[in-house]
Amino acid sequence: MGPFSDDATLVWVLLGLLSLIGLLLVRLSRQQPFPEPSFRYGATLLVIAALLAMGTAAPRPLGVDGLLALLSVLGAFGVLAGLTHIVRTRRDVIVAPLSGFLLCVGIGGLMARTWSSLSTAEQWVDFLALVLLGIGQTYLVFRGLLIGKLPLAWSQAGMVALQRGALSGERGAIACFERGWATDEPHLNPMAYLALQRIHAALDQPQQAGEWEASLVSSGGEGAVAPAWIEAVESAILHVVPDARQRWPNREEA
Repeated sequence: MGPFSDDATLVWVLLGLLSLIGLLLVRLSRQQPFPEPSFRYGATLLVIAALLAMGTAAPRPLGVDGLLALLSVLGAFGVLAGLTHIVRTRRDVIVAPLSGFLLCVGIGGLMARTWSSLSTAEQWVDFLALVLLGIGQTYLVFRGLLIGKLPLAWSQAGMVALQRGALSGERGAIACFERGWATDEPHLNPMAYLALQRIHAALDQPQQAGEWEASLVSSGGEGAVAPAWIEAVESAILHVVPDARQRWPNREEA
């Protein structure tokens, strides 16, 4: 395979795509409540891309067909793992749609390279498969990248930050709880509002605490929040600000 042949160029284009998806996953992982899934998968793709790039200098490097098959496998794995996070754990929304691009390129490329050798019926089957693949990828992009919100996961991340004692900062409890509410899941909103009210009150920030308390009242008040959640939030805050309780409302009187 000559250095300027079509296959050689295509190999580098595919390796560039693999690296780009890996970089996007690593970059966007910081915008997820739990960055570990997307960061780990993105780092794995970057390592694989680097190894394959070094392998192009080998006597028998991986060809285009092999690389397309590998992209299909990596994409399929990422889509399945990403869908698990979207539907079940609800901790990540970017692994599935970005992996879907690898799957589409891999399968589409393999079909394109064998298209001329297929019968008319087989070409129609491949065409329908590509249409279904495109519809599925459109759904993943829409569901994950465009409307994907993870209010429950952000509240969970906020609780983790509270237990670590990180109240402020980019990954602190305040930043997480501020993203822990959503209009389409109103039952989660009081949990975030109460946590924010307690944190700001503990930090002696009455204006912010009052704003979040008003939001809490408008969404049902403390009665809409499970007592176990209130106790967990207050207990975590008290480990950081021991005298915070005196600035909180008396729940027994309420």
